[in-house]
Amino acid sequence: MSSEGTEPGPGSGPGPGPEPGPLCPDHGQALSWFCGSERRPVCAACTGLGGRCRGHRIRRAEERAEELRNKIVDQCERLQLQSAGISKYMADVLPGKNQRAVSMASAARELVIQRLSLVRSLCESEEQRLLEQVHGEEERAHQSILTQRVHWAEALQKLDTIRTSLVGMLTHLDDLQLIQKEQEIFERTEEAEGILDPQESEMLNFNEKCTRSPLLTQLWATAVLGSLSEDIRIDERTVSPFLQLSDDRKTLTFSTKKSKPCADGPERFDHWPNALAATSFQDGLHAWIVNVQNSCAYKVGVASGHLPRKGSGSDCRLGHNAFSWVFSRYDQEFRFSHNAQHEPLGLLRGPAQLGVLLDLQARELLFYEPASGTVLYTYHGAFPGPLFPVFAVADQTISIVR
Repeated sequence: MSSEGTEPGPGSGPGPGPEPGPLCPDHGQALSWFCGSERRPVCAACTGLGGRCRGHRIRRAEERAEELRNKIVDQCERLQLQSAGISKYMADVLPGKNQRAVSMASAARELVIQRLSLVRSLCESEEQRLLEQVHGEEERAHQSILTQRVHWAEALQKLDTIRTSLVGMLTHLDDLQLIQKEQEIFERTEEAEGILDPQESEMLNFNEKCTRSPLLTQLWATAVLGSLSEDIRIDERTVSPFLQLSDDRKTLTFSTKKSKPCADGPERFDHWPNALAATSFQDGLHAWIVNVQNSCAYKVGVASGHLPRKGSGSDCRLGHNAFSWVFSRYDQEFRFSHNAQHEPLGLLRGPAQLGVLLDLQARELLFYEPASGTVLYTYHGAFPGPLFPVFAVADQTISIVR
């Protein structure tokens, strides 16, 4: 006979143990042993010669009860940790999500109203539609957060009920009663394990895309470029030796030969044909137009002041690093580039003029063709300030119009 503990012999009685309880229906002896094969308490006679449990896996009942107690203790600790995690999620994450959704909805409203005020006579119905979408998105995010709150409150209540039940078993049941509750303990444990921990979900975030409208963007870009005038001039200290700068500091002309030696300060690009504007922007709305009709190889956009200036590496090449965002043309290939990610733009012809709109409040960079009123590309994302208008030309000439 194999056993996990001491094998009792026929007639051997249990040692010191629990208070007298139910007796074996077959032998009238105390149920002081546990049969692992049949998963039930048995007496010593059941395990001896002629006993139905001879050869089974036998151990003392108090050992089995102690094992179950340890399992309950472990499970209660896990439940306590899980409850703490959910409580922290409800206290720290969900309120922040709700506050952020409300804040972003307010910012989105202001953005919609501000832009539509420029063209309100043409798009009153668009304003109403977009405001309803913002409100709907705010309500959706708010309802998602409320649903999550209710769900996790119910989960906490269920975990507390399970834990209370298990603690009650641990506290009030004797060994035999505890063994008889093993299936219930298993079910309670399995039920608790079915309650997963909170996970990050986009459903809890306000979706900024609800304010995006092709009609609004096009009308807004036209109004801004038609009304906003900024005096953008190029910082001569940054101009590559492969470029010539006009006297008014608005025109760049490419040369295959380096210009005559000039002061090579830390601001100057010494390899790529780049140049930065003298003006930088940290907030607000800014716009400028560049004449690009004479060049088949140029880049126009914005760059951080942290953009490296020295060497031929990609860290100085516009669009190939995290410090620059540019619209580029090379022959008949047009694309938007940032951080070595290049998105082709299916343009059939090159624009004669390129409008650039930078809205730092809305975290938006837009490239626009004034002649056709066409939005060529829009980038949404965070920008590290300050940002400078940036230019590169490897064929003929480009000029800042205004």
